[in-house]
Amino acid sequence: MAQEFTINSSAIESKINQLLPSQGGFGAGVDFSASTMVIPIVDLTETAEGSDVRADLQTALSFTSVTTFSIVSTTSTIVNTTGYYRIFGNANLNGTTTQGSFLLTDGISTKTIIVFDVGASGTQATQNVPFDFVVFLQAGDILKGKSDNAFMGLTGCSRQIADINGNLVNPL
Repeated sequence: MAQEFTINSSAIESKINQLLPSQGGFGAGVDFSASTMVIPIVDLTETAEGSDVRADLQTALSFTSVTTFSIVSTTSTIVNTTGYYRIFGNANLNGTTTQGSFLLTDGISTKTIIVFDVGASGTQATQNVPFDFVVFLQAGDILKGKSDNAFMGLTGCSRQIADINGNLVNPL
């Protein structure tokens, strides 16, 4: 059974008010107490977690944290490692019938997730379309970029923003 003790010391009270100003101002006549019971304290703040960088800063770009890609007239793997990735850049379409796309594959089937298309307009069309999206890759998943011909280019960067468990990845 826990025992309670009243501490009546102006020196201790002054020191607590000096070191912990948010605890000060109780006013005269308020005593401090102590107990023999152990009360565990669990700190659930980001600082206790070991990270004092804000989440938006953890997704910052840096020289070593981005991987560039440029895809023209081919299909290329952009990312094949598990986790969450930000994919951003520009699609440059220059032609009368040209198409580019981003594909997700699990090794068995493929899904087209974004398409850039200049249809058969009969005239030369030039479009520069920015893209910026986040993709999640599980084990075995691959993100690919596809360009149908030399008049279509996907140029950009990938940046891992979190691991497969959602733990944010700091820029290097």
